[in-house]
Amino acid sequence: MKLKSLSLLPVAGFLCTAISFAVATDAVAGEPVVQQNGAATTITVPAQGPQSSNIDFANAIPMPLPKNTLGPVAPTADAAPTFPGVPGFVPGGTGDGKQTPTTVPVSNFIEDETGVSPQEFGSFNHPYTTSEVNVFGNQTSKFYPYRATGKLYFNINGGTYVCSASLIAPGILVTAAHCVAGFGTNSFYTGWTFVPAKNGAAAPYGTWGWSSATVMTSYIKGTDSCAQSGVICQNDVALIRLAPQYSRRGVAYYAGNKTGWYGFGYNGYSYTSFAGLTAAQISQLGYPQAIDSGNFMQRTDSLGYVNGSLSNNTVIGSLQTGGSSGGPWLVNLGMTPSLSGTNFGSAAVHNIVVGVTSWGYISDLPKEQGASPFTSGNILFLYNLYCSVATNPGC
Repeated sequence: MKLKSLSLLPVAGFLCTAISFAVATDAVAGEPVVQQNGAATTITVPAQGPQSSNIDFANAIPMPLPKNTLGPVAPTADAAPTFPGVPGFVPGGTGDGKQTPTTVPVSNFIEDETGVSPQEFGSFNHPYTTSEVNVFGNQTSKFYPYRATGKLYFNINGGTYVCSASLIAPGILVTAAHCVAGFGTNSFYTGWTFVPAKNGAAAPYGTWGWSSATVMTSYIKGTDSCAQSGVICQNDVALIRLAPQYSRRGVAYYAGNKTGWYGFGYNGYSYTSFAGLTAAQISQLGYPQAIDSGNFMQRTDSLGYVNGSLSNNTVIGSLQTGGSSGGPWLVNLGMTPSLSGTNFGSAAVHNIVVGVTSWGYISDLPKEQGASPFTSGNILFLYNLYCSVATNPGC
């Protein structure tokens, strides 16, 4: 199997601070500032300009999934996964559901990956189901919990690319680090624009620009622990703080105030020992380009298991492809039901993100994808960096 490059092009830019970082500038007001805060590195726009200033929605290219060239790696007793601490979670919220509809062009990009007929499992025999979220024309994607997921557009050297992302606070997105920065390049992409619940050309909750983005320093410097360098890593996780919009009375609000947001889990929340595996039932959301041309949200359900030989990444069966990068992997997806005559099981909190789409295979046949583990050392650390004080913007 041949390795595809993680970062498509070197990112041109400028140097700032005592550490050299490159950034691709765009038409958003002000030069981005990059700062390293120990284990995290952040890019910030000092002043927010017009939304989506030079995003080419119609011709956006799906960010290729980093490609696993190692082949199937079966879990073994000597590769048992370990988590760095006690499992935990931060809850989400439903939002008020008020829409601010606009339109965003549908994708004109033609997927060039060679495909095979859809299967309920691929050549690695990992069962899954992938289906469009919307049912019989009903826009299910504009209702909670789905509406907290959306398409993420951004710029690399003047070209527009697309990933998937989701809200874990009113103004905080979680996505893959490879949708924010080049592994080991000391370089950020830029121009992130989030379109929650995008459904064809419809953007029922508007479009949202960015104010800062943060990755683990080990990822952007290339020192992360990886089973395959830059592809199967511990810390392919990033947060983006959205720029606020304002009501007529000048009150700042964020996308999640409308759409709601997910909670997130870490250190193995909702994972359990099953048939010799450390496993969880995963629901993956995203906008893969090879399905419905990336214009509609897709859902995949699969048993995910943690493989210690693959940097403790969780592996699921999935039909999703490029463009799904950064989309949320949730446990207990859906609205919490009322019970009578029975009780909830363990780790039953609904709509908890426990990973984001990180990688797939160079071949279309395996039908598997992987996600870096969510731990107290990455997702919780980055979240606390942004939201340790409740009054922090977007939290």
